[in-house]
Parts: sequence; C-alpha cells; structure tokens
Amino acid sequence: MTVQILDENKAEVFAGRMLDILNNGAIAIMISIGHRTQLFNTLATLPPSTSQQIADAANLNERYVREWLGAMVTGKIIEYNLKRNTYSLPPEHAAFLTQAASPDNMAGFAQYIPLLATVEDKIIDCFYNGGGVPYSEYKRFHQVMAEDSGQTVVAALEEFILPLISGLEAALQNGIDVLDVGCGSGRALIYLALVFPQSKFTGYDFSEEAITRGKNEAEKLGLTNIKFQIQDAATINEVSQYDLITTFDAIHDQAKPDAVLKAIFNALRPNGTYLMQDIRASSNVNGNLEHLTAPFLYTISCMHCMSVSLAENGMGLGAMWGEEKALEMLENAGFRNVVIKQLDHDFQNNYYIVRKQ
Repeated sequence: MTVQILDENKAEVFAGRMLDILNNGAIAIMISIGHRTQLFNTLATLPPSTSQQIADAANLNERYVREWLGAMVTGKIIEYNLKRNTYSLPPEHAAFLTQAASPDNMAGFAQYIPLLATVEDKIIDCFYNGGGVPYSEYKRFHQVMAEDSGQTVVAALEEFILPLISGLEAALQNGIDVLDVGCGSGRALIYLALVFPQSKFTGYDFSEEAITRGKNEAEKLGLTNIKFQIQDAATINEVSQYDLITTFDAIHDQAKPDAVLKAIFNALRPNGTYLMQDIRASSNVNGNLEHLTAPFLYTISCMHCMSVSLAENGMGLGAMWGEEKALEMLENAGFRNVVIKQLDHDFQNNYYIVRKQ
C-alpha cells in the first residue's frame, strides 16, 4: 500500500484558489445581472449615491439593488463610502463594464455563465449517456450571441476585419455577392448591407428564431440588398455563386463541419475568398496552458458548442478545435491557400483568409 504524503502548503494554496473560484463564479452571475438590469450603465452616470438613489435611477427594487451592491463592493467591482453610505463605479471599472465601453465591455460575456448553468442537469445526463443538448434548450442564447457578435464582430468590421483582405472594401463598394453561413440574427450582414448598398448579401442559419430576427431588422431598415433563409449549412448545394463567404464563430458548432466547409468551397466562385473567424487556440490542451481564457472556452465548448453538435449526431468539434484541426479540415475541403491573421485588440480569435485558387 502506497502512503501519500500531503504537502500542507500546496493544499493550503489550493484551498485558497477554490475559495477564489467560488467567489468569482458568484460575482460573474452578479455582473451578468448588473449588465442586464443596466445597473452598470446607471452607476456610470451617477455621482456617489445611496442604494435608494441608485435603485430609483435604474427604476429597480431597492432591496435587491442593495444586496447586489454588497456583492459588487466585496467583489471589488464597486467602491463604498462608509461615512456617507454611498456607492460608486470607478471610471477605470466602467471602461470594462458598460455598454458605452463596447467593444471592451466584458460584462456582456458574463451572461454566458448563468445561461450555461440552465442546462447543467442535461449536460450531466450527457456525461452518463452521451449525446448532446439541442439549441432549443438554451434560452436567450441567440439574444446573447447577437449582443456578443455586435461587440466583437460588427464593431470591428469596417476598421479592422475587412482591411485584412486586400481589395475587399473596393470590391464591396463596386458590388459583389456575399454569403454569411451561420449568420445568427444577421447583425454583421445587416451592417455590411447598409455600408455597401451595391453588393448583395445572403444569410443562412438553421435557427428559425435567428432568421426571423434578421428578417425583421432588415425590413425595419428598408434594406433591399439582403435576404435571410433558414438553411442547414451542411446541405448548401450551390456552385460558384458567391465572391465572398464568411463564417463568424460558426464552424466549430456545426454537426458536419467537414460538409459545411466543402459546401463553402463549392459555393465560392473561382478566385473567391472565404473569411473564417474562429477561436484562436491549439487543438491540443498542452498548447493552451497559457491561454488567457482557456478555462472559460473549454467550459463553453463542453456545455454548448460540442453538445449542440453531438445533439445532431455530429462531430462535436467544440470551440477549442484549434488551428491544427482547422487547417486540416480546410485542406480536406479543397482549400490550398490559407493565411491566418490576427488583430491586436482581439486575443480570442483567428481570422483565416482562404482563397479559392
């Protein structure tokens, strides 16, 4: 029998880390509440104020606001003045917590924590029995993803993303055919349709809810150069129809990503370009040891990206499929000319510039 000797210092350090994890997990939920109730936005506009003043300004119940403030003060998110019994949001914190701070608003991402928690029981069942959890079980998912996309993709499109591809903006101004696969609610596509009226835009997504959102917004804006369609990306059967095809954070969720990439290859015109934005990571866990958000991304992958694919009897790539696997699958789809580019302000994504030549 082997007797293990406990390293007391190591155990104490780990116990401290576990306390930090419990506190930070709780704070993440409260940050999500602060984002959804506009409390951070409200605090950013107020001088140091009492809980009642803050609740009145936000049109919320004071008792709940007071308890939320307690979590935020002890979590070192909000500052508290004991003598005056007032609370304030430092501008240095507001720079990462308010909607005005977009694209640096990190409070919006905190929504993923309580959102994923709603399917915990179903994910645990998958641990025992395999399979996956379908999109329909993730309440508010498309709403949160649309907000995420608006901040990380749409806000960066014209200034940062489009310039990654030489000559693309001029081509869009002159008029080309563009397809966005897995378009979700269509925020990126609608933005492009507004900025480049000479081009024609098509958005495919298999979610009726997302497509309806996109259609309604396009109609509200009076756009005539855009259309949305419910479409399983793996069954796209078009040949040489588009000059540019985009996917934003979409391929790793697919049930049949190999079929989707092959369909994209076929749908591109000769010399067309495929822009694939996806998670910047390694396909191997040892390559992600220093990744700033690896635990967060592996969690999202396990509880959403991988699971929704497996629910459709898919490959279950997950968000952390990584560069190595991405390059392998692009090559298998027929693409031979692939360049990976990155943006200074975006540590989380790779931008694969893929030419059909």
